Amino acid sequence: MTRKGKVEALTLLVIQEILEKFPPVSQQQILLAAHPQPGSSHCVSCAVVGNGGILKRSRMGQEIDSHDYVFRVNGALINGYEQDVGARTSFYGFTFYSLATSLKLLRNQGFHQMPMEKDIHYLHFLEGHKDFEWLKHMLRDQIMEKAVMERPLRRLGESFGWRNQPFSLDRYLLIHPDLLRYVKNRFLRSDILDTINWTLYRPSNGAFLLLTAIQLCDQVSAYGFITNDFHQFADHYYDPEWKKMFLYLNHDFILEKRLWKQLHNEGIIQLYQGPKAITQQN
Repeated sequence: MTRKGKVEALTLLVIQEILEKFPPVSQQQILLAAHPQPGSSHCVSCAVVGNGGILKRSRMGQEIDSHDYVFRVNGALINGYEQDVGARTSFYGFTFYSLATSLKLLRNQGFHQMPMEKDIHYLHFLEGHKDFEWLKHMLRDQIMEKAVMERPLRRLGESFGWRNQPFSLDRYLLIHPDLLRYVKNRFLRSDILDTINWTLYRPSNGAFLLLTAIQLCDQVSAYGFITNDFHQFADHYYDPEWKKMFLYLNHDFILEKRLWKQLHNEGIIQLYQGPKAITQQN
């Protein structure tokens, strides 16, 4: 067997070991209405909160928290921003890389660990080998060598009580890589894939999160996502100084912008487009 073949075989063994430890997802409905009345047809409402600068001074926090469930992603800073982005978190989406990067870049602003409230569900987008490696070490109660994830690795385990009892995975959901590949290669297929930079492209974690929420929820409202007038807003709501949003090659935010507007126009999602849009609608 070639070296490449041995590496692939070992990778498959790691994946098999990880997946065998995760319980099958229940066939029952994952999300339920917060306070359903007998005989009512209350729809499950979800707020999906991106990190876009459009939320800065938006005062959308109370509206966001009024939903049955609140989805957040990556460096989801809350403390000090509650009036704009709310305080609740029901689902948190991430990849190994996005979490590691957020912990590194936003530590001085207060992002020291992923959200840890006891009822949170985690949506782990399995992007690559590092994601499986992290899961393997986490399940074995080991620390990844030379990894920026050492501290959050410990804290995640301790938050579930896995020091004193078996590690509960009921609220830890793995998003299948085939779904991520489909979104990348078909549903959000970018022209970047036809260039020499094709290996760099992938939809944003915010896109994966919003599309996941659309599959789980009856009503979806999106906040902090890119809109037509994104040039008017800072890159992120938590930026201490105004910083222009830069369109890197690894994401196609223009493609995502068109999709969010289309889904909004068709009534599939309610896209927050800033105070001007609200005034015009009223």
